[in-house]
This record gives sequence, C-alpha cells and structure tokens, in this order.
Amino acid sequence: MTSPWRATVLTIFPEMFPGPLGLSLAGKALAEGKWALATIDIRDFATDKHRSVDDTPAGGGAGMVMRADIAASAIDAARAGTGALKPALYLSPRGTQLTQGRVRELAHGPGAILLCGRFEGIDQRVLEARNIEEISIGDYVLSGGELAAQVLIDACVRLLPGVAGNESSLAEESFVAGLLEYPHYTRPREFEGRAIPEVLLSGDHKKIAQWRREQAEKLTQDRRPDLWERHLKRKP
Repeated sequence: MTSPWRATVLTIFPEMFPGPLGLSLAGKALAEGKWALATIDIRDFATDKHRSVDDTPAGGGAGMVMRADIAASAIDAARAGTGALKPALYLSPRGTQLTQGRVRELAHGPGAILLCGRFEGIDQRVLEARNIEEISIGDYVLSGGELAAQVLIDACVRLLPGVAGNESSLAEESFVAGLLEYPHYTRPREFEGRAIPEVLLSGDHKKIAQWRREQAEKLTQDRRPDLWERHLKRKP
C-alpha cells in the first residue's frame, strides 16, 4: 500500500498543529488518512534543563538565534527512515517565493519536512549543512514559521487525489494556466442593482468559456502585470 503524503513539522509550538488543518477539506482528508501530519518539538533536543534552543547573535544585535546543533538534531530525527526522501524546507521571508508550480511539485512527492523558525531566525550553518531549501509565502514577516507551514501544507493537501470534491475545478484556478481566475456568480440573479452577466445565463458553453478567458486575462493584466508579462512570453 502506498504511504500517504506526509508533512513533518519541526517547531517549538507543536500545539499549534493541526490547527486549521484539522478542519474543512484538509481536516476531513486527514481523518480519512489521505495525508498524514507529524510534529517534532525542537525543544526535545535541547541540552539544558531549561530546554533552551536559542542564543545571542554572533556579532551582537537584537533578538536571539536558534542554535545550529539543536536544529540539526531535530532535522536528523525527522529524516530518519523515509524522511530522507522528502524535501526539507525552512519557512523564511528571505526564501524563494512559493508558487502554485512549486506546490504541485511538492504535492506529487512523498511529503515535506517543514522547519519553523522563531526569534531572529536560525543559524545559517545548519541550513547549509543540512541542505535546507528556504521558502517564503510572501513579502512580509510573521512571528514564526508555523502559520507559513500551515499555508504550504493546505496548498499541497488540496491537490492530493480524492481531497477536492470536484477535482475538475482545480484546473481553472488562479495560476494554473499562468492567469488569475475569472469572476464567479450565483443566485440571486440580481443583487443591489448588479446583474449576473448575461453570457453566463445563455447556456452557450463556447461563449461562456471565451468570456471567462477574457475576464481572466483582463484581471491578470490589471492586477498582476508581472504574471501578464510572463503569460505573454509563454504564448506561441
């Protein structure tokens, strides 16, 4: 039997999981065994009675830095056995931006080991020594990597087979074809003087598809000129 996609989270706050991942689609899929979640408390690898995992930054400055030796021990424990086949990711605002393409790659793999930083960050040496990939979910700073890890996990889990109720809808989402998704409408037919576009009520599937494509292109051009430029380069 094939093992389910598995997320192993290294954190000093394991009680934050599953959190929102225990609800909705991800929570139902977790209960059904379509994916698995494990947490490792980094403090379990501390070497003093206070379970300290951080120390003052070399060279001075504000805040604290997670120690390389303690983080390395946690990573090695996560990689023991089948974990060696999974990518190890450090959630960091200086990392490579997470994209839908990278999410698909991760979802098609065996899972991921997610290292959640705190304080001012993690000693650079462990990231280099353990070949950790740094990933960012956006150009902003969080108090720690746990929420970012939950974002990444949710994005992957919803692409796993049998998780989404209507998997065909995944093919039309934002970023799948390099464009933002077109607008959606439902009943009532009119809301506060705003009507559903007539083409969506026409029953002409060809015209509807064309309208949705045009709307996706317009939204992308207006809101994400960076995506639009890449889209134009890809077009034959």
